[in-house]
Amino acid sequence: MAFLETKNLSFAYPEEKIKVLNDVSFCVEQGDFVVLCGPSGSGKSTLLRLLKQELAPHGEKEGDIFLENKPLLDISPAQVVKDIGMVFQDPENQIVMDRVLEELIFGMENFGTSTEEMRKKVAEIVHFFGIEGLLNRKTHELSGGQKQLVNLASVLLLEPKLLLLDEPTSQLDPVASREFIGMLHTMNEEFGITVIIAEHRLEELFAIADKALVLDKGGILSYDTPRHVIDFLSEYKDHAMYHYLPSPARLYLEYSPSKVNGDIPLSVKEGKNWLKNVAITPREGILRGNHHTPKKEIMNIKEIDFQYSKDSSKILNDLSLSIFEGEWLSIVGANGTGKSTLLKVIAGLEKPQRGSIFYKAKKFKKQLPKEIGYLPQNPKLFFIHDTIGAELRYLEQLHQIGDGETRIEELLEIFNLKELVHRHPYDVSGGEMQKAALAGVLLPNPNLLLIDEPTKGLDPEAKLKLGKLLQTLQQKGLTIVMVTHDIEFAAQYSTRCAMMFQGTITTNSPTKSFFQGNAFYTTVLNRITRGSEVPDVLTLEEARKTWRVQE
Repeated sequence: MAFLETKNLSFAYPEEKIKVLNDVSFCVEQGDFVVLCGPSGSGKSTLLRLLKQELAPHGEKEGDIFLENKPLLDISPAQVVKDIGMVFQDPENQIVMDRVLEELIFGMENFGTSTEEMRKKVAEIVHFFGIEGLLNRKTHELSGGQKQLVNLASVLLLEPKLLLLDEPTSQLDPVASREFIGMLHTMNEEFGITVIIAEHRLEELFAIADKALVLDKGGILSYDTPRHVIDFLSEYKDHAMYHYLPSPARLYLEYSPSKVNGDIPLSVKEGKNWLKNVAITPREGILRGNHHTPKKEIMNIKEIDFQYSKDSSKILNDLSLSIFEGEWLSIVGANGTGKSTLLKVIAGLEKPQRGSIFYKAKKFKKQLPKEIGYLPQNPKLFFIHDTIGAELRYLEQLHQIGDGETRIEELLEIFNLKELVHRHPYDVSGGEMQKAALAGVLLPNPNLLLIDEPTKGLDPEAKLKLGKLLQTLQQKGLTIVMVTHDIEFAAQYSTRCAMMFQGTITTNSPTKSFFQGNAFYTTVLNRITRGSEVPDVLTLEEARKTWRVQE
């Protein structure tokens, strides 16, 4: 019998006619590693919350959920809390205690675990995760990756049989994300914990998953092994889900002369082995590399230091950077290196204690919201009104924009938001909220746009639309500075990239040469093609433009 089973599960939120989930039935065997994927609004988060009974949303539910052949509703709430653990997208939302050790024992204390038992379990989990050095740290001082590890360890201390994860890597840098997924794989393999993880970024997950469950418009589009799911979706290249597929698989589907399900590569190693049997040469007359030529400087940052208080360590340390008109500069680096703080300083929201900033050759002393637009990592912080339309009209009056109504209509059209003007900003999807906030930032028609993690929570289709939109604006003269962990997105759209480390810029160069020189901060396709006999590429789009396959 199945370990977990849903039968004809449907759900609709209050006063909503369209069901978020519609007749969803599937089985998960004990010890399975299942990847849950689908476009934004397909019902992934709702499904996970219905499985985690105490977090189930309000609304009209139909159908049944069984855990170890028992209806979930018949199992005591305390038992369900222990048997089913969950890790959320935002690590901040899950941490409740001030110090790491207190956070780890919080759940066990609530279940009345003895002090001796708690010590034994904490010692085991701390050694397994290698977090001995964090035990006495304050939780708010941890990086995003460290917080997520502490969350995972806290959940595992209750010894759950089923672990649910809702986009747990969306705020992690590439190295921390890979380590987190590796930890999940180890737990699944060595301890047999059943894992269901909802994710948009599938590059590493398809290679280790037993099954992939694809949701679309509230129903199951496909549920099978990753290779069978890829084979199924290969027949629907116009479907949004095709863009979700890992880069090695999409490369294979584009260039394999004879497609065989068992040959579909899911990892860098499998991709490299497959490429050995494909004859690919550069297209004639194609200029390779990034040929963006910087124009004049729009901003010059000279040797700045910044710290939030006299007693705290420096967040920015002797940092210098030039930003050029019309470029798209992406800033990458590990969690906690000062990337978001740098954007706030450039926006004028924070003042450096040392050094100077020049904007258009004049010393930059105060905020210039009409010339420098800033979109924070959390777009919720942007809104103060009850509807998207009211927010845009308020900004029009605030900035005294001439012919503002026309400008608002233009932006609503560009961002496809006309149907949402009367909706509360918190009642739309993450991608729609991001677009509404971006429309507000662009309303005064700034010269410089600062965006912090703009693809966080966006599905691949939404990312594609956002990338093309920003690229169009950049080509019309807008200068973009973006902080991101999304290496694939940065590689596809940026003209230049910079790496931050310990509060300073350690290297910056045109996008192609920047990623070619990195081992971890680079794309999956670059790792596959680097050192092979085929011309190396960063993205599938670059392969399409520069490769010629010989029959």
